[in-house]
Amino acid sequence: MGSIVIVGTLDTKGEQILYLREKIELLGHRVLVMDVSTGERSAAGADITCDEVAEAAGTSMHAIRNMRDRGKITSLMISGATRKAREAQASGLLDGIVSLGGAGAATIGTSVMKGLPFGIPKLMVSSAAGMGSYAGRWFGTGDIMMMNTIVDLAGLNELVKNVLSRAAGSICGMVQQAPASLSSLLTRGDKPLVAMTEDGSSEKCASFVRNALKEKGYDVVIFHAQGIGDRAMEEMIDQGFFDGVVDIVLIGVSDELFEGNRPGGPFRLEMAGKRGIPQVLAPCGLNQTGAGPTRRNAEKYSSRPKILKLDELRMGTRLNEEELLLTAGTIARKLNQARGPVKFFIPLRGWSNFDPPGGILYDPEEDQILVKELKRLLDSKIEIIEIDANLEDAVFAKALVEGFEELMKRSRTEGHAE
Repeated sequence: MGSIVIVGTLDTKGEQILYLREKIELLGHRVLVMDVSTGERSAAGADITCDEVAEAAGTSMHAIRNMRDRGKITSLMISGATRKAREAQASGLLDGIVSLGGAGAATIGTSVMKGLPFGIPKLMVSSAAGMGSYAGRWFGTGDIMMMNTIVDLAGLNELVKNVLSRAAGSICGMVQQAPASLSSLLTRGDKPLVAMTEDGSSEKCASFVRNALKEKGYDVVIFHAQGIGDRAMEEMIDQGFFDGVVDIVLIGVSDELFEGNRPGGPFRLEMAGKRGIPQVLAPCGLNQTGAGPTRRNAEKYSSRPKILKLDELRMGTRLNEEELLLTAGTIARKLNQARGPVKFFIPLRGWSNFDPPGGILYDPEEDQILVKELKRLLDSKIEIIEIDANLEDAVFAKALVEGFEELMKRSRTEGHAE
């Protein structure tokens, strides 16, 4: 039997929450209802009351009910509910979590879910799930399943009952199939778990590295470096999932700086160093940025002399000297704080399959602006290895594998990794 937390507002969705509770209990699981109501009166049926949620946020329901700033109210309820959910998880009282309601409940519920570790079943049930402009923000980097109710969660007609019954089956099924505890996900036996970034501009390199490491006894988890993937990887590194990182695609660092389409977040390239695990890096994408119509400040980049056009939406151009220097400085600042070993491999004949020799974006002299600045700023303990190849060439991928193996052996010997 698992323990499932329902997050919702009992003052507006009490009937539906209690029906969902009943259906989950009929399937053999314990339920804790967390009430995040902010109305004038507290409703019955909560195991974790809205007063307790408010207190966990350092305030009171009396204070919240007298506030006029709805944004602040929501932030406080998210803070308190997240703390209560983490307490429940630490006490063995949260094996899965489901939120129920409209856009407000979805915002609070998914924010709470993102504060819980990967692997804990998470389900958002909402009539607002189909709102595309919100959906990406709701699930973000969380492993959250969404259920679009189609019908509004008002009353308990047969359609609403059908939706809630299926929601109960979904969360119970996930809890039953999940590992008995989060610790089992972190117990990997003799196979070290490696995080790796890749995208379409590094396919050959990433495929070679992945297969080679697999043959050498590693389990490799791939993150698509499109921004959200970068952030998810950093979060999971920080949670202790990985023993090492092969970070091939670093465009999330520069796109974070210059408002590109794939920003990796403010903590990109920091968590492996914080954990002290080995890092092998390559500069895929660091000399480029998007120039298509979907990016911010598109006119600033689309007017540059070198434009690679993949289709009507996807276009790329090179970073200029100022941007390359700022990118190098940002990377150096982050890597110099690393507590574990780091190797940075630089291909001298292009940093992706978008800038091979002879290609429109190929400019090894400009690439050296970033490389020379890295050499100037990086701590001497961080190795920079230059390879006379394109990033997609087998000789470069082989160097990444050999470098990673060396760092893993060194880490075991010196006891860097936690």
